[in-house]
Amino acid sequence: MKLASVAIAAVFHTAVCAVVKLDSDGTPELESEDLTVVGQTGAKSHATFGDGVRGDFKIPLYLKDGLDPESKRKRRAERSRKMKNFAEQPLSNNTAILTNVKDYYYYGYIGVGNPPQKFSVVFDTGSSNVWVPGEACVSDACNEHRRFKNSGSTTFQSSPQKIQIQYGTGFIAGDVGTDTMQVSKSLVLRNQSFAMTSQEDKTFELPRSQFDGLFGLGFTGGAEGNIRSPVDTMVQENVLKSPLFGIKLRRGSQSGNGEITFGSYDTSYTNNLEWIGVYGDIFWATTMEGILYGDEPQNYLYGADKVNAASGLLTAEEKARASRKALLDTGSSLIYGDPFSLAAMSTRIGANPLTGEIPCSALPTLKPFHFVLGGKRFTMQPEEYIFHDPATGICEVQWMPVSEYLWIMGIPFLQTYYTVYDIKDHRIGLARMRK
Repeated sequence: MKLASVAIAAVFHTAVCAVVKLDSDGTPELESEDLTVVGQTGAKSHATFGDGVRGDFKIPLYLKDGLDPESKRKRRAERSRKMKNFAEQPLSNNTAILTNVKDYYYYGYIGVGNPPQKFSVVFDTGSSNVWVPGEACVSDACNEHRRFKNSGSTTFQSSPQKIQIQYGTGFIAGDVGTDTMQVSKSLVLRNQSFAMTSQEDKTFELPRSQFDGLFGLGFTGGAEGNIRSPVDTMVQENVLKSPLFGIKLRRGSQSGNGEITFGSYDTSYTNNLEWIGVYGDIFWATTMEGILYGDEPQNYLYGADKVNAASGLLTAEEKARASRKALLDTGSSLIYGDPFSLAAMSTRIGANPLTGEIPCSALPTLKPFHFVLGGKRFTMQPEEYIFHDPATGICEVQWMPVSEYLWIMGIPFLQTYYTVYDIKDHRIGLARMRK
């Protein structure tokens, strides 16, 4: 985790991000190498988030670096190994099997074109576009990964459209095309538009990014270029048994790593699912009303007390509009939120609010944090919100400050809860993951 930028974020409510300028030929030039976290303004711009909430924001996808010098020295060897021995994960009937990379991110496989060309992708609930490296791309990241050859697909349809996407960490640009897309053995999209990158920044280079591309699971409203998102294509082409999907992310080296089941979900969780509404039609976001510690009454969510104090004067719709929002995001490595709330949370448990570190000896004395989402309480135990690195003996919180408004409940939270995403009824079901 790059904690050096936490102090900057806590003071200025922003962080280091990619600065995009245009060269004389009109192509983007990336000036910053440190793509850690971002503030609220960026290339991804929506006039409103749902109803009435205005502001610009970057598409999430926050990835921890986590690379030590030895890993960086092995970069060339890793590149060679990957290109020669590309991992082949078989596609199952309606489930995408996911590989866990150090709890930073999870990736699975899709096939693009006819015959299918196989790519490893992050299935990302925090974005809505699909992209894979393009054949003409000359960025180092593209040279290190598989590239789509449109001439090798009999069903490929070209387009004059070009696209640029700025993520929380990472930038890509490319050309848009349409083709068939195989997500599992029984799930094939006949007409899915996607980007073939012509440029990728350092974020997507090896060894940090072992995946080739990205498969957005958000709604079309969150897609760059007004491109129909894959989940909306699934519904339109009627390829799902039911219009939903379930996601299971396991911690560490637990068997199976993770999975996404399309058109159904693990029914053993049915009786434990707590359903919350989705706010807006962009991503899988809901309202956030509070953060509580143990059995203490204090609400650590900055600004929530003002909304709650006025709740008797507000309609349910007005309260939802005034509340903070939280995005459930499989593409982000940590929990991200406003610096005021996170500093107070860190201080309460005895963690350094600037570095996030906490004495490992303090863990047995800590209490759970409760996140109130969609009006319901979801609990994280200390071992779920504190990361213990046995190699270094360092313990640190699994959160990082970014936006003052939109919270991002990333992998640590989603490893705690099995989640079901109901496309038709715009709701999310959560049930505590079994060990």
